[in-house]
Amino acid sequence: MESERAHPESVSVELSGCSKEDARTVFDALCACYSSDRCTDDVPRNFHEVRPTVWLGTFDVTETTGSECGPTRLGASVTADVQGGYWAIDRFRTTLDSLFTVQDLATASGDQERELHVRLESR
Repeated sequence: MESERAHPESVSVELSGCSKEDARTVFDALCACYSSDRCTDDVPRNFHEVRPTVWLGTFDVTETTGSECGPTRLGASVTADVQGGYWAIDRFRTTLDSLFTVQDLATASGDQERELHVRLESR
């Protein structure tokens, strides 16, 4: 018999204001830590030359994957919007801090969810 989960365990991540290479670096680093709907063959790409592109991913933060999860180098800063339950966001933010230098741009809190708007840079 499965027990009910006390809190939502996934976070959704939107990346923008970056190159497709940096988007892939961020998603690859996060996939080394957590399971995700983004597989290794899911390569970010630009869909339009003029309009900005936003890349999306969902990560299950219940437990780490046991892979190498450490500081990551980016070519330039990346803007990330992260949304999820309070517990999941706290856990995910700790992971972000271990991977990148994280600058808080804004936060919003609701009844069940919390949103972070952050800038990620190389550690």
